[in-house]
Formats: sequence, structure tokens, C-alpha cells
Amino acid sequence: MKRRTLFKGLALLPTLPLLGYTQSSLAQAIASTVTPLNKQHDEWRSLLSDEAYAVLFEEDTEAPGSSPLNNEHRDGTFACAACYLPLFTSQDKYESGTGWPSFTQPIAGHIGTKQDYKLIFPRTEYHCARCGGHQGHVFNDGPKPRGERWCNNGVALRFIAQGEPLPELRS
Repeated sequence: MKRRTLFKGLALLPTLPLLGYTQSSLAQAIASTVTPLNKQHDEWRSLLSDEAYAVLFEEDTEAPGSSPLNNEHRDGTFACAACYLPLFTSQDKYESGTGWPSFTQPIAGHIGTKQDYKLIFPRTEYHCARCGGHQGHVFNDGPKPRGERWCNNGVALRFIAQGEPLPELRS
């Protein structure tokens, strides 16, 4: 990591609570090798279905049990449906019984987190580190050894089966 990047990140520490980000999520962003996109929401709207846009950029939630990805058990990669950044691998997917695709961990550096108070009590919301698209929430009730459940909206993901080329990242 470049010293300049570290110092820029450290300068933001006092403003983090105002932005909804924690020090640990900033550390994730600083350590990430992902370059964030600067794309207007109207541009994303033209590339996505109405449902995907609502979840990714208006932080909506799809109905439980509605995603075909709940039943996806092949080896492969789950990428952001907006920018195509790989977010999860199939080896980390598991059946949580919640009605949404769930994972034990994301691909390191590809997710950013912030606190969400929409249901009054705090939850940890996570987004694609590249486009900022809302993916879901992480909970501390997952399987061992990590104990994490990364509960994702299926419409916010695109599955790429092992052996198929990953799509080129959208710019």
C-alpha cells in the first residue's frame, strides 16, 4: 500500500460515522485493489432490469425464495449484476434456509460495508466495492468457523459457471 493512500484514508477517520462507514470498512477499502467506478445512476438504470436497479441502487430487497440462484449448486463465481466484479465463489455458498443466496465470506477486498438503521436496530449492509451496488446484509449467525452469513439479493448477482470466462468488467 502506498503511504499517500494510507494517509488519505486516515484523514477521513473523524467523518466516518457521518458517512455510515466504520473504521474497519475504511481499512477494507484502503486495502482493496478495486478501483471504484464513477457512473451516474441513470446510466445503471439503462443497463439493468427495474428489479435489479431497485435492489442495487435504491437498496430494495427482493422477495425471499424468488431467486433462481437459491438453487444454484454448480462450481463457479457470483459477480455483481451491475459491474460484473466477482464477489463470491461457489465454495463459500451454503443453504441458510432464509430464502436468499447466502455465503460464508466474500472475495477479499471486493465488498464495502456500512451500518444500516432502516429497521431501527443496526445491521451491517454491504455493497460492491467497485460500483457501490447494494448486495445485502451480513449477520453473525452463519456456520463455523467464521460464523458469518452474507445474505445476498439474487437479482444483484450474476452466476458464471466454472469453465466459462468471466465477463469483462463494465466501465
